[in-house]
Amino acid sequence: MNTFDLLMNGFGNALTPGNLLFAAIGVLLGTAIGVLPGIGPAMAVALLLPVTYAFEPTGAFIMFAGIYFGAMFGGSTTSILLNTPGESASVMAAIEGNPMAKQGRGAQALATAAIGHFIGGIVGVTGLVLLAPLVASVAVDIGAPDYFAIMVLAFVAVTGVLGASRVRGFASLALGLTIGLVGLDPISGQPRLTFGVPQLADGIDVVIVAVGLFAVGEALWVAAHLRRSAQEVIPVGRPWLGREDLRRTWKPWLRGPFIGFTFGSIPAGGAEMSTFMSYVTERRLSKRRDEFGKGAIEGVAGPESAASASSAGTLATMLTLGLPTTAIAAVMLAAFQQFGIQPGPLLFDREPELVWTLIASLFIGLVLLLVLNLPLAPAWAKLLRIPRPYLYAGILFFACVGAYAVSGQPVDLLVLLAIGAVGFLMRRYGLPVLPAIIGVILGPDAELQLRRALQIADGDVSTLVSTPLSIIVYTLIVALFVVPLILKVITSRRPAADTPAEKEDERV
Repeated sequence: MNTFDLLMNGFGNALTPGNLLFAAIGVLLGTAIGVLPGIGPAMAVALLLPVTYAFEPTGAFIMFAGIYFGAMFGGSTTSILLNTPGESASVMAAIEGNPMAKQGRGAQALATAAIGHFIGGIVGVTGLVLLAPLVASVAVDIGAPDYFAIMVLAFVAVTGVLGASRVRGFASLALGLTIGLVGLDPISGQPRLTFGVPQLADGIDVVIVAVGLFAVGEALWVAAHLRRSAQEVIPVGRPWLGREDLRRTWKPWLRGPFIGFTFGSIPAGGAEMSTFMSYVTERRLSKRRDEFGKGAIEGVAGPESAASASSAGTLATMLTLGLPTTAIAAVMLAAFQQFGIQPGPLLFDREPELVWTLIASLFIGLVLLLVLNLPLAPAWAKLLRIPRPYLYAGILFFACVGAYAVSGQPVDLLVLLAIGAVGFLMRRYGLPVLPAIIGVILGPDAELQLRRALQIADGDVSTLVSTPLSIIVYTLIVALFVVPLILKVITSRRPAADTPAEKEDERV
């Protein structure tokens, strides 16, 4: 049977009442989990593993996939409305979505995110159907030097496009990399920056850092200025996107999935890297760069579609190689093994009914999520009308609950408040928050790949530029530094070159 016939058989199985019920339960749970900061899809699936022992494998994985995609939708809601990422992949949504909400365009931002997730998911799952074996084979050939080069590109790019000063961007990045060093050395096992606290041996979870810098930092900043400014009544706005909004979003919606699926398929990627690279791309291509950071709708459309497509890319690598590239993929891999199934190159031959029913259910789940989230956008946006003291008290409560849920350690609450104080100071002195988040997320992985590459090459530094992909990436990094300088020199010399000619014309 060809791919199309297998997919049609999968739709026939996925559209049965029982499997539709599993899909609906999954997307509803995923949306609720995404809204609550700290309780990510990986934790939810892990908690549900014992419950699914009595289920059929197909129904269990349909529910898990619905939770995975639903968490992406739900995480965008609190990121946009409350500047509180419910999931680490939703960090980028807060950068442009929250300013849009403060301008009374929360409903438009939510609708943009919902449609972006739908389009990104559809394109990503289509890529899973058509390109999974090809992407998996490419991912196998990528080595440690390539991973490290990609991460260095992310570090350089994030400091160059955010904030008014590159120095402040690098300072924020250095802060994030420092936080990422907390814990045990991955090679020697020696504690680093733990200050004698055993609970910090495993490092600081990225969810705690994101919630602390965004949610707690924002709450402290608002509290510091609460008496100086009156409570503003934020209008909810129209529930649908206007013609101008659609004109500005359709290209980012289509560009995001290709970035998301590619980076989601490799271990150096994931939704965080995908959303960031999409944001950088949209900012570079936009004709309205001055709006970025102030509520540019392109900065919501591209990253959100990339986030959903990256989920499909993650599943592609996990199903075809048995290689989990994210925490949720690792938990789902454990779920496969719980049922005695081993993902890998032979999975499509040994369990075709399960695999193609799962893939078909992804299309169905995306439709359910769009139907669920798009009409609710105005209702969610009304959260902004809650008086700020009550609103931010609730944010702090759920932030603390989410931080405590990460590992159940009281010390996490102290770490959350400390990082929240850092977030407050970053706002006070104009340091962008995103480079710090990127540093925490990618810093440990970058260190691991760097040390792995040097160990394999017996300390030979030239191994970092020994592959074609790494050479291409470092060339892009140099271009990011050199091209702006060249353009600056050209623009500064142009008036001087024009002056003699103008004088000559005046003499004639």
